[in-house]
Amino acid sequence: MRRNVLKWVFASSVCAVATCAMAAAADQQAWVDTWAAAPDTTGPVLNAQTVRQIVRTSVGGTEVRVRLSNLLGNVPVTLGPVHVALSAQGADTVPGSDHVLLFDGKPTVTIPKGESALSDPVKMDVKALQQLAVSLYVPADTQYHPATMHNAAIATSYITESGDATAAVHFPREEVSGSRFYLTDVQVSGPAAKHTLVTFGDSITDGVGSKENKNERWPDYLAARLQADAKLSSIGVANAGIGGNRILHDSFGPSALSRFDRDALDKPGVRWIILLEGINDIGGSGYAWEAKDKITTQQLIDGMKTLVARAHAKHVKIYGATLTPYGGNGWPYHSVAGEKTRQELNTWIRTSGAFDGVVDFDKAVRDPAAPEKILAAYDSGDHLHPSSAGYRAMANAVDLKLFADKP
Repeated sequence: MRRNVLKWVFASSVCAVATCAMAAAADQQAWVDTWAAAPDTTGPVLNAQTVRQIVRTSVGGTEVRVRLSNLLGNVPVTLGPVHVALSAQGADTVPGSDHVLLFDGKPTVTIPKGESALSDPVKMDVKALQQLAVSLYVPADTQYHPATMHNAAIATSYITESGDATAAVHFPREEVSGSRFYLTDVQVSGPAAKHTLVTFGDSITDGVGSKENKNERWPDYLAARLQADAKLSSIGVANAGIGGNRILHDSFGPSALSRFDRDALDKPGVRWIILLEGINDIGGSGYAWEAKDKITTQQLIDGMKTLVARAHAKHVKIYGATLTPYGGNGWPYHSVAGEKTRQELNTWIRTSGAFDGVVDFDKAVRDPAAPEKILAAYDSGDHLHPSSAGYRAMANAVDLKLFADKP
């Protein structure tokens, strides 16, 4: 009799512990990237100035935090205060929506050279596809510290001539810039946010050729498609595009091989990556002076295989995107030899089975009558970058079933 009682007590205790553990796990909410911009260059020195940057979320949440980067700085940099608020028109914010962001409980943070800093979470209801204003103050400093930036924001950043305006509802529009400053990630947590999709690429992923301040890059359109599907609306989209980026070598920003962990695999909640890279390796080969920049199709394939292996080692799915046409862009960037390499690489992406799936962007935007060129209706005008309409066509070419897998 006593043994049965002891067995019952032990079993009950185990069940209670298991129930508590399950409840605790259920209470843990995942962090995901709702917006991102990869650092790729340095810019002007901000000194006793405030910069306000407008970002559009991809997925909603109930808590917010941001990452600030000094990756390319030459000295430690102190930043803060930092605020996040709902964006109103232009540089202004919605009254009553402002939140102060702290770093280890402090309003300022000093970021070492080459490092980044993640803010403490703040309670804030954020909707999907909603615009936020992130304002940061760069205090006066006697050291020369060019800002770590993302060059082609395709959006306006607002800068004061001087002073801390981080909490201002009506922001003084004294200077503007087309770049991002220090801000690389906006992350959310909450019941609605579960996983991150990273779109990794060059200027075509970055959105060059789309309309400024309109959020019409192909990752933006894809985020809207995901939000329109209740089963996929928990997915955040992190744009890791850099203009001029190459797979094999540094150019405008570090190469895909050197930045892949930081800008893709290390993102919180990352489950999928869409890789669209290689056109700058091909185009750069056309006018390269150095032998290392004269690339072959096999070198690009080997580079992609390396990225695939690194993604799979982290249990992340990676989808290969075919390279879009660039005929008519002009010699030596576009050449007969380069077009041959593009076609060979696209064939390998489509048929090799190396990727977990394929997104055929080439087919989505090419001119059927001249497959080496972008369809005129989708061409931004430079015969390399799609227009906003072209980016929409690219997003529509992504099969959403690619993201329907279960944990």
